[in-house]
Amino acid sequence: MRELSLHILDIAQNSISANSDSVRIAVIEDVENDLLTIMIKDDGRGMDDETLRRVVDPFYTTRTTRKVGLGIPMFKSSAEACDGEFEIKSQVGVGTEVKATFKYSHIDRVPLGNMADTIITVILSNPLLELIYTHKYNEEGFCLNTKEIRKTLGNEVPIDNIDVIMWLKEYIAEGIEEIRK
Repeated sequence: MRELSLHILDIAQNSISANSDSVRIAVIEDVENDLLTIMIKDDGRGMDDETLRRVVDPFYTTRTTRKVGLGIPMFKSSAEACDGEFEIKSQVGVGTEVKATFKYSHIDRVPLGNMADTIITVILSNPLLELIYTHKYNEEGFCLNTKEIRKTLGNEVPIDNIDVIMWLKEYIAEGIEEIRK
């Protein structure tokens, strides 16, 4: 994939497919230590040990619509190709956690991509999902919590209302831009 945000979207979609009620996405750009860390954690159905071992194999998938599952294997390969590491933990009935680290300045590291679009797509995929997105750039941080947003909106306006989505997209983009200054 040309952007890491697309890997994040793919894994978040896996979380939604695993019936997660909440997903936490964290992006940590530690430029000072030349490290990029991406973590996605859910409370979905989780995987047994056998599935967990096989999930990094591109020729394994639990989907019936295709015979390959490239998302997680490609994410793992991207991290390892950039002097980074990949880790996946899962427990049936508890959920799954994916963590990838990259050497920030590595010549082969693809760009992070458009995180605002990625987060908006996750929200639109499941408007009832509790999504907590944190983004840290060195010492500065940004956080979006859909539970808090829904609380502010009340019962009158759904989070997937087009005006809310447009505002959220701008809010996320501005938040990321602000922490990078």
